[in-house]
Amino acid sequence: MPNLDNLPPRLPEPAPTHDLEGDYRPAEPTYLDPVNARIEPDDYRYLLQLAETLNTTLDLRTLLKRTAEQIRRVIPYRILAILLLDDRGQELRMRFQVGHTREIERQPVPLGHGIVGQVAQTRQAVLLNDVADASNPLSQIYVSANDLVRSELAVPLINKNKVIGVLDIESEEANYFRPEHLHLLTLTASRIGQAIQNARLYSRVTRQAQALEVLNEIAVELTSILDLDQLFERIGQLLRRLIDYQMFSIMLVNTKGDRLVTRYNWRFGQASVPSRWLPIETGLVGAAVREWRLINVPEVRNDPRYHEINPETHSEMVVPLFYKNRVIGVLDLEHIRPGYFHERHERTLTTLAAQIAIAIENARLYQQVHRHEQQLERDLAMARQVQLRLLPPACPVHENADFAARFLPARSIGGDLYDFVAYDSNRSAIILGDVSGKAAPAALFAALVSGIMRSAASHHPSPAKMLTQLNDALQERKLESQYVTMLYAVWNDDSRILQVANAGAVPPIFCRGGEVTTMEAEGFPLGMFPSTDSEYGPGAQYEEFSVATQPGDAFVFVSDGITDAENKEGEMYGTDRLTAVLCGSRHLPAGQIADLIFADVARFQAGKDRFDDETIIVLRVR
Repeated sequence: MPNLDNLPPRLPEPAPTHDLEGDYRPAEPTYLDPVNARIEPDDYRYLLQLAETLNTTLDLRTLLKRTAEQIRRVIPYRILAILLLDDRGQELRMRFQVGHTREIERQPVPLGHGIVGQVAQTRQAVLLNDVADASNPLSQIYVSANDLVRSELAVPLINKNKVIGVLDIESEEANYFRPEHLHLLTLTASRIGQAIQNARLYSRVTRQAQALEVLNEIAVELTSILDLDQLFERIGQLLRRLIDYQMFSIMLVNTKGDRLVTRYNWRFGQASVPSRWLPIETGLVGAAVREWRLINVPEVRNDPRYHEINPETHSEMVVPLFYKNRVIGVLDLEHIRPGYFHERHERTLTTLAAQIAIAIENARLYQQVHRHEQQLERDLAMARQVQLRLLPPACPVHENADFAARFLPARSIGGDLYDFVAYDSNRSAIILGDVSGKAAPAALFAALVSGIMRSAASHHPSPAKMLTQLNDALQERKLESQYVTMLYAVWNDDSRILQVANAGAVPPIFCRGGEVTTMEAEGFPLGMFPSTDSEYGPGAQYEEFSVATQPGDAFVFVSDGITDAENKEGEMYGTDRLTAVLCGSRHLPAGQIADLIFADVARFQAGKDRFDDETIIVLRVR
């Protein structure tokens, strides 16, 4: 081994070089004179220095860079490349280089191709002192990457009896390399193989840990996005954290299953939402759907299935999206570099595709529900308008009575109903009902009851007879678990008599001279039991009361949404508060009395949501 402390004068500093990370100039190298220096058999000192270098890092780029620096201290090269086999073991790629162009650095080297490919395939080192020597068989397989190169030295990198790469040095001088250089480079290659594998393993584990962390973050974030367009855009952004693609599309299978429709497209930094579509059997995307598997094509121009959309594309990877045993779409990644996508990308995308498919279906279902909700809101708004049209436009007008009515549904539409029916110029019927249930079903049932009642009222029946007729009609149209409570009263303005019958509703209350009376008329809710006697018991009967009123009397008819209204403490409004407001305001017009009762109920609830419809009818005797 040469005496490294007494080396000949340093050679001229080579031109600045760079590795994959950027510009790089070796730090203070000491060069051997390639002509006069003699390499001694004892190489221990060099190997010790090399071992110390290899043991200081697990970062692959740093390891290769420092290895190159150590080699330069004993072999003053100007062109060097360290190439490693890819995961498939089919081609070599430069992982570190000095003196090569970027174009050469990006080009993969297939096994058996050129000197480097030959060394990797045969596991034998090659020293070619004159690349132009036609008599040398090695010159015939030589592939030029630099027209100025005249000699080349390449040795295999072997670890655990497996070729993992090639260490290659080239010179612009013929006969530049000697057997001593081959020996020294072979020693270097034998020592760095394990270090490279350790660094690659460390990098792989680190990348896997980072990828799993990113995958978890992506899965959590994607499931929280329910807008499809936002979801597609975010998928494209997050995916770039895992794979540095250059073109990306999300295509979904249409409802008929005959087309793949592009819902998102990203191309060289620009995102768009095109309206492009392809027949389901077209291209690599169609093949992924038909074959239910990931498709990775290193060179699309060699695949007859390829359908060109982006002319710059060389490699393409298509991942189908599965949901409940069906393909709902594909992720399509493209790159201008041949063979860009590898096994790690496949594993990552296969794992992520399941989460993406679920997120897309969740967003789709949410959009469907949202559309249905919007349609329902429109339908309910229309139903509310119809329901309001069913309510009387005005209260009866009589000389001796003042009427008022107020209605507030718990939802957009309600199950309470009230009405006024003119028997003649002297008599008016007063109706207040409450259908079981709420919202649309209750409103529809209320409309049915109102129609039957209006038809029967044309014969001017008494209150008890009207309830009996309504009950019989609802028995003929009986609906499971549907019934209605109702107060039916008839006001005679000449005699100032109020006739009242009750079918399970809140009893009416009237106040006379500050004294409160509850009219305890009773009867079963309409639609529950038949009016005639049967083997199961007596039929439903309805009592009828008549009240001879006096001027100043005030009556109130309310639904149970008033008396059962609750505050935040769970207390009910009840009849005591109702009668207090009624008697305290009996001297006021009927409309003001109704407004005061409504205001007092709202104040009692103190902002708590109403759970039932609220209806009030006030009759004040003039």
